[in-house]
Amino acid sequence: MGPMRKRTVVGGITVAVLVAGAAGAGLWWRHTEQEKEADRAAQSEVSAFAQAWQKRSFTDPALRFSGSTAAAVGTSFTTATNGLGSGPVSVTATPTRRTGDSAKSTLHVTWSLAGGVPWSYDVPVTSRRVGDSWAIALSTSTSPWHPKLGTADKLVATRTWGDRGTLLDRDGKALTPIGKVYPVQIDPARATAATVRELEKVVDEPAGSLVAKLAAATKAGSKAPIAVITYRQADFDQRKTALDALKGVIYPAREQPLAKSRTFAQPLLGSFGAVSAELIAKSKGRYAAGDYAGISGLQGQYDAVLGGTAGVQVTSSAAPDTPLFAKDAVAGKDVSTTLSPSVQDAAEKALKGTGSVPSALVAVDVKTGDVLASADSPALGFDRALTGHYPPGSAFKIATTYALLTAGKVTPSTPVTCPKNVVVDGRSYKNFEGESLGTPDFTTDFAHSCNTAFVQLSTKLADDDLAKAADALGMTGWAKTLGLPNAFDASVPANNGKTDKASASIGQGRNVTSPLALAVLAANVARGSAIAPAMVTDPAVAGADRAPKPLDAKVVGQLRTLMGEVVSQGTATVLKGTPGGTVRGKTGTAEFGAKNPPETHAWFVGYQGDIAFAVLVENGKSGGSVAAPIAKDFLTALAGG
Repeated sequence: MGPMRKRTVVGGITVAVLVAGAAGAGLWWRHTEQEKEADRAAQSEVSAFAQAWQKRSFTDPALRFSGSTAAAVGTSFTTATNGLGSGPVSVTATPTRRTGDSAKSTLHVTWSLAGGVPWSYDVPVTSRRVGDSWAIALSTSTSPWHPKLGTADKLVATRTWGDRGTLLDRDGKALTPIGKVYPVQIDPARATAATVRELEKVVDEPAGSLVAKLAAATKAGSKAPIAVITYRQADFDQRKTALDALKGVIYPAREQPLAKSRTFAQPLLGSFGAVSAELIAKSKGRYAAGDYAGISGLQGQYDAVLGGTAGVQVTSSAAPDTPLFAKDAVAGKDVSTTLSPSVQDAAEKALKGTGSVPSALVAVDVKTGDVLASADSPALGFDRALTGHYPPGSAFKIATTYALLTAGKVTPSTPVTCPKNVVVDGRSYKNFEGESLGTPDFTTDFAHSCNTAFVQLSTKLADDDLAKAADALGMTGWAKTLGLPNAFDASVPANNGKTDKASASIGQGRNVTSPLALAVLAANVARGSAIAPAMVTDPAVAGADRAPKPLDAKVVGQLRTLMGEVVSQGTATVLKGTPGGTVRGKTGTAEFGAKNPPETHAWFVGYQGDIAFAVLVENGKSGGSVAAPIAKDFLTALAGG
């Protein structure tokens, strides 16, 4: 064979090799693409499972399971994780590692527990080829929902709370230490109508009232305990034997902040109890069902301080004493107030004289402007002393007099007539019970609270003089910095005409005040400077300005003398000789409503030594006959009488 033939053979061999190589490359390419498709399918199934977990629903038709069904997996998931709450859950999958017909991945799971606390952990997951598709293969020996959970076990998240802070009085002593209480409840699954009738007698509930509640629960199929009443230790001890004899009556003890008595400063200090659904919804995750918290007054306003921050603990139903996860609670802090228990006791004792008539007594420390006491009757419920809105009546004449004296419109010795009635722009104004004093000096007009004298003098004032006087005397501008929800100071708008000004000059018309605002006014006159009141000192209330603002010293001196004359020879002579020293003040009878003749509230506003105060009695006939005696009882109690 010649050289040419050899080259041809070599060339033929080379072509054959190239053709065979090309065929092999095609087979390799197809195999590689099949492997990639298997990887993608396995990964897709794992990702679909992660998304289903995150949505808490496993019914997506694209999601398949090997050896189980979507319905069974959903039931298992709900049973195991329902105790973690309804917060969001995030689940992401790592890239799968496939070997043949099996692929493994890790799911990164993060639950948002109550209060927004995150809990993260990893769980393995397997995807297997089943025919032409891939499916999630869940373990049958352990739970797929947590690596330390058995197949029948449940996850349980429990809220935990640290020690609660307390409300402190002005001397740093506890106003609301933690004490034990006993919530008496009816167990509808065990109680009978007969035992509940006996319970009504023990707890002094109207006959048939609790029986009706039991019947309603039974009809609805409710197994939840029916709340009846909560007792403190001493009250519970008196009834324990009787309660123990009643089948289906339970009293699971718990602890909560307790004032010295059930009624002590209750509207101010507030209450502590189970949180409502509404409170949970507004709490931005702070509260969850089953929590207890401050729900009114200072307990409610400062619950985030007093209660601290909740922790959370996750356990398995199989090992409840071994946490799978725990975040410690942050203990609460104390809240310091200006309240004086001894002054509060005296105020509450004095208000007992009003019986069931709504009334309030608030006291302020003259030296500091601190609120010393806030007493209300009824003792439970509405905080009239600090949040009430009332016409001030003649008690406002202190501010009107400050306006008149500072403007030079009158002096204490100026003769000012006091007729039975005067007419301003067609509107008639009269004195209490139609009295007339002739033409006395202004001191006598003030002491006897002559409306017609003040109405006549009001024509000499500018439209904004009364508003300026009220502001200068500290009646306005501090409600939002007192540290109490819904606190009210006073509203004294500029006048818009002669009759509006005439009415305002005697504390009627559009003038509205709280009892505290009038006590602050009295304290500021006694001190000679205006200081905004305080109720909470720690934590400091944002925006509070308590810098003293000097008042006109000459006018304040004249006001003090005038207020002394009210007691010595005017409308509050009942206070002469009160233990503790000279009392200076002003009575008030404030008309309200549309009846003819109008209904009235009774006021007495004043000070003795370093204690300023305001007394309000709703529907009282007059300040001198109704409110002033309450003030005397208060000061007598303070003096130890």
